[in-house]
Amino acid sequence: MIKILFDMLPVILFFATYKLAGSDPQATSELLSGSGILLQPAQAPILLATAVTILATLLQIAWVRWRTGRVERMMWISLGLITVLGGLTLAFRNPDFIKWKPTVLYWIFAAALSGTLLLLGKNLIRSMLEAQLALPDAVWLKLNHAWSLFFIAMGALNLFVAYRFSEEAWVNFKMFGGLGLMFAFVLGQGVYLSRHIKEENVA
Repeated sequence: MIKILFDMLPVILFFATYKLAGSDPQATSELLSGSGILLQPAQAPILLATAVTILATLLQIAWVRWRTGRVERMMWISLGLITVLGGLTLAFRNPDFIKWKPTVLYWIFAAALSGTLLLLGKNLIRSMLEAQLALPDAVWLKLNHAWSLFFIAMGALNLFVAYRFSEEAWVNFKMFGGLGLMFAFVLGQGVYLSRHIKEENVA
């Protein structure tokens, strides 16, 4: 649970900063103006939240590197995306860049799962879980496809919410909608796997 909260820290800080700044965007804009950053009040919440997220991600990776001596590849990818897309958001005062970040990350996951299977014949889901689970080859293949399709769908859904609803609705979806759908999907996977695990044990 602690690891999940730690991994989610940049997202939580993004949400908290956006909500706090959004409660009084005029004051937030004036505060940033005092630091030499001129912003329209409407721009202040998303831009401040983006800056906080970039800093939080950098500190998170620095902490992991200091404590463990290594950083997972996906954390580096996430840092690269938040730095580039977040940086473009701040530079051009355009939140469209940061709104693309979850989609790009989801689609990278999907491409890694599908591409590794097609090009190298390696099932990444199996590699991550086979030490804990004994499943038939066909089930491992279905799991890999299911996760790949899930990430593709999540990326598309993020863009749908980002461009069809308000900025605040997108921030709420980023915090609660994405997590809720992920939890529901994992729960469904658990129900599906429990049947096959029982079958394997019986066999």
